[in-house]
Parts: sequence; structure tokens; C-alpha cells
Amino acid sequence: MGGNAGGAAVVEVLGVRHHGPGSARAVRAALERLQPDVVLIEGPADADPVAILVADPGLVPPVALLAHVADTPGIAAFWPFAVFSPEWQALVWAREHAAPVRFCDLPSSVSLAQRDEDTAEVETVETPEGAADAARAGDTAETADTAEQEPAEQEPGEDPQGVDHDPLGVRRDPLAALAAAGGYDDPERWWEDVVESRLNTPTPFSVLTEAMAELRAAAPALPARQQLVEERREAHMRQVLRGVLKDGAQRVAVVCGAWHAPALSGTLPSAASDARLLRGLPKRRTSVTWVPWTHSRLAHASGYGAGIASPGWYHHLFTAVDEPVPRWLTKVAGVLRAEDLPVSSAHVIEAVRLADTLAILRGRPLAGLAEVTEATRAVLAEGDDAVLALITDRLVVGEAMGCVPDAAPTVPLAADLRASAKRLRLAQEPGERVLELDLRKDTDAARSRLLHRLSLLDIGWGVPTRSQVRSTGTFREAWRLAWVPELAVSVVEASLWGTTVAAAASAKAVADASRASLPALTGLVERCLLADLPEALPAVVAAIDERAALDLDVAHLMAALPALVRAARYSDVRGTRASALTAVASSLLVRTCAALPSAVTSLDDAGAGALRADLDEVHAAVLLWEDGEAEDRWFNALAGLAARAEVHGLLTGRATRLLRDAARLSLTESAHRLQRALSVGTPAPAQAAWVEGFLGRDGLLLVHDTDLLALLDDWVCSLAQREFIEVLPLLRRTFGAYDRAERRSIGDAVTRRAAVTSSSFSSGAVAVVDDALASPVLRTAVLLLGGQA
Repeated sequence: MGGNAGGAAVVEVLGVRHHGPGSARAVRAALERLQPDVVLIEGPADADPVAILVADPGLVPPVALLAHVADTPGIAAFWPFAVFSPEWQALVWAREHAAPVRFCDLPSSVSLAQRDEDTAEVETVETPEGAADAARAGDTAETADTAEQEPAEQEPGEDPQGVDHDPLGVRRDPLAALAAAGGYDDPERWWEDVVESRLNTPTPFSVLTEAMAELRAAAPALPARQQLVEERREAHMRQVLRGVLKDGAQRVAVVCGAWHAPALSGTLPSAASDARLLRGLPKRRTSVTWVPWTHSRLAHASGYGAGIASPGWYHHLFTAVDEPVPRWLTKVAGVLRAEDLPVSSAHVIEAVRLADTLAILRGRPLAGLAEVTEATRAVLAEGDDAVLALITDRLVVGEAMGCVPDAAPTVPLAADLRASAKRLRLAQEPGERVLELDLRKDTDAARSRLLHRLSLLDIGWGVPTRSQVRSTGTFREAWRLAWVPELAVSVVEASLWGTTVAAAASAKAVADASRASLPALTGLVERCLLADLPEALPAVVAAIDERAALDLDVAHLMAALPALVRAARYSDVRGTRASALTAVASSLLVRTCAALPSAVTSLDDAGAGALRADLDEVHAAVLLWEDGEAEDRWFNALAGLAARAEVHGLLTGRATRLLRDAARLSLTESAHRLQRALSVGTPAPAQAAWVEGFLGRDGLLLVHDTDLLALLDDWVCSLAQREFIEVLPLLRRTFGAYDRAERRSIGDAVTRRAAVTSSSFSSGAVAVVDDALASPVLRTAVLLLGGQA
């Protein structure tokens, strides 16, 4: 709309939706008609210095303004822009026409100062009351409101006591009220018909502003704190407008959310009243820059309150002005063909006809997303919702990611990460992909080091995953990579530790070592070696030695040892020095063996189960160590544990099995111990626990060891009914851990044994008799029967 302020100057307020191709196209048309001297855009006022980067071809939307508190990077906010955002098009138009452009909302130094400094939450900027409707999605300063609003879960129209101040939902969703007045039950469809589908007609800004003025007049008052925030924002916008008019601008265009348009139009309140509202606002030093964004982060599903349902579709509507429906359905066909689904040109033609017919039947000016989706489902997807979901994910939402030029302000750590990723050919892509690394190759080894360093810095670009390449070697590594915009804040937070990735990771590792528990410390050593941080190792190893001397918990000692031993072995593949860890590992093992006898007494089932897992881990670590002295010390400790009768059967059985596997216990002695454990005097649950500990997860042992199988089979058959009922759940837990093939093999072995036993009796076979042993018995039998010996 047009209005006068400051003499003959013309001010046109363009109330828009934050992300909408129709609004963006209409803003371009209005700017071409008005040819303003200055363009004001709703956004943080202290972002003006980075607005010049819009002219840089390296700044490609979707992108976002990122503002964060300089000394507390976790307090941050984003202002996202897509190519179809009206604010972005206003920025581009201003740069193309050399017109001054300014952001006019409260500066981030004020909005972030109102945030709780103890809460390091990163929020995406949206409408001030969280509404996702078109009228207020133009708002780009949620953080300015957040500090003075009630908690996020509170509805904008409700007070803390739960009283609804907005029963008609005007403030919560003003477009719903306008859509209802127009006979629509869906505000999104109303906005699409009235605005987004109008290809050649400018958006009726004056009508929208008038409608919003009526809604604002009818809307109930907000709670006092929220009302004050909204008034301050609008007061700041008016003050900026007054400033440019005072500087001599004759034609001014203001691009803002439609909800705020009435507050900036017509006769403005006095400057003194606005100045009073803004006096004494808190401020903090902030930094503002551009960061890449993605289409998926503009969608409702990402949690973005000002989000839209179909960013990919809106991008298509804005970029494909002529024949948007045929071009869209051609893209759909391309996606389906890439998935080897049969789609012909005839399918596309029929889908276009169906979409156009549906639009005519529904009285719509152009086939919208609903009509196109129904045509896709009926013709191209043949009614398959799974195929339709693929189209929604790939096209309707999409995963396009913007890029930012090197000239954008950034912290040194971000610059080093960008340079390292470029050197190692690691693209920061939003889509998830698996990266397979061969550590014998220099480039892959360097990639691994970078990703491990980022993991230490809590920058979750990559997550370790299982390799899809079948190999028993330790030289393979797999990562699942996905770059999300919020990682930009993580990088800024990590920059407090150093200016390069290596230096920052080393500094953070040393800091973490000062407060980590003993198991976490040994895991930290492993991570330092994976990340190749030799500067951090001495401090971490010293912390382990100090913590181990004071830690009397054998569970901590046992949990710490495996990671330390693995770390000492990395020199085989990665070429890093880990010899300094051997002495620490030896000290841990000595303390573990000394503390083990007292730690195994008086344990319940849960405690014994946890300690058995620790036994297995330490045992595997000792075997990996390949140190004779360490092995002797460990096996002596196991032998002492296995010989104790008062210890939980789960542990003595497991110790016996580990000794037998290492040939430290003969087969005969193993059988004798098993017989003692399964003797009549032992309670059935204790017997089952011993068997569970002895067998572990290796069911094939019973298949190949027929003597052991016979012993177990005879024990089960000898149990009385009450004892069998008691022990059955424990046995089911043991044998249930085996996979189906192992259980089948054990069953076949038991069946064969039963068949052999029964056949020996049924065939009438006579065993060989030892005459020397049998003669005394025979003589006694003859005398008893009255004969002569």
C-alpha cells in the first residue's frame, strides 16, 4: 500500500508471507513499479554489514543469517531465506539496482540479550507467536520475543494460568479467519489460490494490509509481557523508517510480515512514544554472518514455526513461471525412472490433463499441489503410497542446500574446517551418505583424522557406522555423513578451544580429561589416537595414571582397560606412537587382578551379569595385548576365581570356560568342575547359572564336545519336577541367546545321542565282561543261591 510520512515522501508497505513464491514475485513487481530510494526489510538491524554479500555470486540460497552472542555462541538464532522468500528477492532487487537496503527489526544484540544466558538453545527464527500462517510468517525476529514470552509450550493466546485470550484464534492463525470468511476450510489453500497461484497479477498488498488491520483491531490483547515485545519490535521498525526519511529518502519500500503492515502504514505514532519503548533495552555483543540452509529445514516437519509444507514445490513455482505443472510432472517422472519404475511420456501427459481437470472442477486458477499430488498418485504412482512418499521426500520437500562465499565473516575454526574439507574432497551435503575409508590410503586416513577430531569437538558431521565391506582387517572405517545447518553454531562454539581443528580438538581433549571418569579417560585416549592428537596424549595419560591410583572400583578398572589396550595397538595401522600407554595398561591390570577376589563376593544376579561382561572384555583385551607376563597374571586371577565355591556360578562358570579355551585347564579338570557344579547338593538355580556362565554365547561347543553334551543332558534328565520348573527360565535364557542354526544343531546332536542310547538297549547287545572283576561277584551269587563256590 502507499502512504505519506515526512512531507512528500512515499512509503509503500509490502505485507508478505515469509516464504512464498507469489509474495516474492509480487514484491519484485512492486519494487520495479516504485523504484524506491531505500528498501527496508524485516530482519535484525545489525545484519546490515553482511547484506552486501547478496551481490556475491557465491551466496546461493537457501541460506540463513546466523547471529550469536560473541562470548556464548550457544545463544544464537537463524533468519532463513530461500530464493522464493520475498525478503530475499527484495535484497536481490536492491543490489541489482544499487539501492540502499537496511534491516529494520530489533538488532540481534537486543533480541539475544533477552535470552537466558544459561540456556544454550539454538532456535530458528519464525513468527513472533509461533504461528505458521502466511500472514505472519513474514516475521523474522522470534528471538526478540522469546526472551519476554511465556515458555515455548504455551499457546500465544493463553496466559500462564491457561486462560485462552484468543478464543477465535485470530492471533494464533489470522489467515484461518480470512480463509473462513472466503468460504475456505483450509487457510493454506486459500493463500495459494489468492496469492501463490497468481502468476501475472501482483499480490494485493493494500487489501492484505486492510484485512490485517481489521484482524488486529478484533484480536484480544496479548499478556503484558508479550504485548510489550511486539510493541518494541514495531517501534524499532518505525524508528528506522523515520531515520531514512529524515536522511532524505523520497520513496521507501518496507517488506515485512503482513501482521505488522498496519503498524507501519498511514499516520505513525509519535517518535517520542516509540523512543520511550526502546529506551534502556539490554544489549550483548553479537556476531552476524551467513550460513548455508536447506529446503528441509524450511519445512513444517523440521519444527520451524514459520515453515511451509512444500519448499520444493514453492521453489519450482518461482523458478518455472511458464508451464509449471507439465515441468513439475516431468521432474516426477525423472525421479521415478531413476528408481527403475516404468514411467512413459504418456503417463506424464495424462497426469497433466488430470491435474488441470481437477483444478477446473474445483474452480481454482491453476492446478495446485493438491491437484498435482492426486494426479501423481493416480497416474504415475498407480495408487502406491510408498511411491508418493518418495516423490514428497525428493521433490515436494527436497533437500537443496545453499552455499556461502569465502568472504562471509566467520571464525578461524570454520575457515580451517572449510579448507580441510575442500582439500580432502569432503562435500558438506545435507543428504545422508555412507563414506567408506581405507586407512592404508593417505587421503582416507586424513579424512578419518578430521572426522574424529570433529567428533571430539561435538561437531556431529559424521557418525561412525558399520562398514558394508566384508573384511576382518582393522584398516577399514565407515562414517555416516550429513551436514545440517545447526552445525554452524557447533563450529562457532568449538572455536573457543582454538583456531584450527587440530588445535581445538587437542585443547578440548585436555580439558575433558580433567573431569572425566576413569573409563571415559581411557576412551578419550582411544579417541585422541584415532584423531592423531599427540599434543593431548601426555595430559590424558597422566590423568589416567592419577585417576587409576585413586579409583578403588574394580568395575571402573575393568571398564577402562580394554580401550587402553586397543589404543596401544593402533600403531599397527595408523603409525601413531602408543608405547607410552603400555605402562599405564600394566598398572591397571595389576590393580584389577588384585581387586578381583574381593569384588566377586556377595553379588546378586544383576551384579554378576555385569561383572561377567567385564570379564569377557578384559579377557579379549589381554589376548589382544600379546604380552606373556600380562596373560600369566590374568589367568592366575581367573584360576583363583574359578576355584572358589562361594562365588556366583555365573562368574565361576565363565572363568572355567575362559581357562579351558586358553588351554590353561585340561578337558578332564573341566569335566570334573562341571560335575561338581551340577552335583545333587547344589541348588538348581545355582547349577543353571554355572551352565550359563560356562556356555556363554558359544552354542556350537555342545555340538562338537559330545562328553560335555552328555553331561548336560544327563543333568537335565536327572532333575526332579520341582527343580526342573525352577531352572527352566534360566536355561531358556541361556539357549535363547543362541541363533536358530545353533539351536537346531544342538537339538540334532541331542537327538542322535538319544537314538544311539536307545538302540544299544533295543538290540540286546551284551557288554564285554571282565572275568577277573566279575568272578568274586559270581562266587557270592552262587553261595547265595545255595551252590558251591
